[in-house]
Amino acid sequence: YAVLAAVVRAGDEVIILEPAYDLYGPAVRLQGGVPRYVRLPAPSFRPDWDAVRAALTPRTRLLIINTPHNPSGAVFGADDWDALANLLDGTDVLVLSDEVYEHLVFDGVAPRSARQHPALRARSFVVSSFGKTYHATGWKVGYCLAPPALSAELRRVHQFVTFAVSTPTQHALADVLEADPTDAHARGLAGFYQAKRDEFAGLLAGAGWDLRPVPGGYFQLAGYGQLSALGDRAFAEELARRWGVAVVPVSAFYHDGYDVGLVRFCFAKGSATLHAAAQRLARPGG
Repeated sequence: YAVLAAVVRAGDEVIILEPAYDLYGPAVRLQGGVPRYVRLPAPSFRPDWDAVRAALTPRTRLLIINTPHNPSGAVFGADDWDALANLLDGTDVLVLSDEVYEHLVFDGVAPRSARQHPALRARSFVVSSFGKTYHATGWKVGYCLAPPALSAELRRVHQFVTFAVSTPTQHALADVLEADPTDAHARGLAGFYQAKRDEFAGLLAGAGWDLRPVPGGYFQLAGYGQLSALGDRAFAEELARRWGVAVVPVSAFYHDGYDVGLVRFCFAKGSATLHAAAQRLARPGG
């Protein structure tokens, strides 16, 4: 939010790739900006860069990207970063790269960041999360990396948005960082969550769910066409009320409620919870 408040002015356009975290659009509108939405093509949810190029106008101020992607788990490859750099070459468009799941990239793939790309680093705000990395999401402690000129603009606004993170939280995270100088915890997250991904997928095997690939993050998208003809919101409500399992309909990640027949599970849970959920999820079609 602070990044958007720092650089978006009334009438500026901001490109948002959907499905998208639901904060982006409202935060743009609160600055007087105009969201321009580009749909990520299913089932890969990797960007169609020609479609993104078509959305660029002289009023485009910022492009928001998210990798690993919420809700799909899609991960930018080197070709995506190069395509983005080529797309923005010769423009003044800035990039807000939401990388809060940066350490959760699976199957031996090395995570990549906008800050690592020479042509993007100078125009990018890279946002990440201590909460996601250290299993403390409720603490809502994030950080932003940006070149000095962009960082200065951000800090001018940030002091009036949150003033400061609570002192005990800062001390706690500082202690954690100092106790792990080799970053072993962060480097172990991919294996930790990949095991949970695979465990949950194995538990749902043969139950009628169309599980989509999860290259990163800790969410599992699933189609339910073999189980129900309901729209995704109605199906999510039925799962909660009848079977006691909470999911998020993917239409909630589209500004216009576009329904692609998918729901989102979170597998960042203990094994007992995953097993209990899987037992219930074996019954919705029955």
